[in-house]
Amino acid sequence: MRLIELYKSVQGESSFTGVPCIFVRFAGCNLRCAWCDSEYTFTGGKPFTEDEVVAQIEALAPCPLIEFTGGEPMLHERELLPLMDRLLADEATKYTLMMETSGERPLGDVPKAVHKIVDVKCPGSGSAFGSFRMSNLDTLTVRDEVKFVLRDRVDYEFARDFIREHLAGKIADGTLGHILLSPAFLKAPSILRTADNMELDGRVLVDWMLADGLPARLSLQVHKFVWEPQKKGV
Repeated sequence: MRLIELYKSVQGESSFTGVPCIFVRFAGCNLRCAWCDSEYTFTGGKPFTEDEVVAQIEALAPCPLIEFTGGEPMLHERELLPLMDRLLADEATKYTLMMETSGERPLGDVPKAVHKIVDVKCPGSGSAFGSFRMSNLDTLTVRDEVKFVLRDRVDYEFARDFIREHLAGKIADGTLGHILLSPAFLKAPSILRTADNMELDGRVLVDWMLADGLPARLSLQVHKFVWEPQKKGV
């Protein structure tokens, strides 16, 4: 498997926001979202064996929460899934595993214990729009979360309609964990740790959410407020 970086920080998004976490960031992505903040993952990286990844995780202990991200981690499915199984079997540490994925690749073989954060691409994502594999909805459980990154009202209305048609029932019957609405950040943010770097004003998004009564939560990338928004490895 090829990794860009492996480091310890705190979770910046999802319902785990603020929790110390080890990030395992894979190289490579088959999508090109217009607002992507991880273009440095598209190429390069270094090869790692499963044993080497586990050793680096253990060196960062104690930290039982691990996120697999990218790029797109499911491009490394052949190596990733056995690694997940190995970490979940570690009774001594009792790791909690997360994975950030676009949902473009099939997710049915991901271990059920893994918390999947699945990103449904909105029109503002550009070439990635329409990439979501609808059959992945059947793999979602109460551990999982669905995320929409929003640039404008068009993106919001797409997310709102998708939620109402495909996700609201899952929230109501307790078969899906959370729905996240996240304002996109500018591709060239200032060095200031400020909400002015968001493409969509969070106050406006909250007004829309309240007006429509969506069963969703606002999700800000808090690491871009703790550190300079362009900083990597945090």
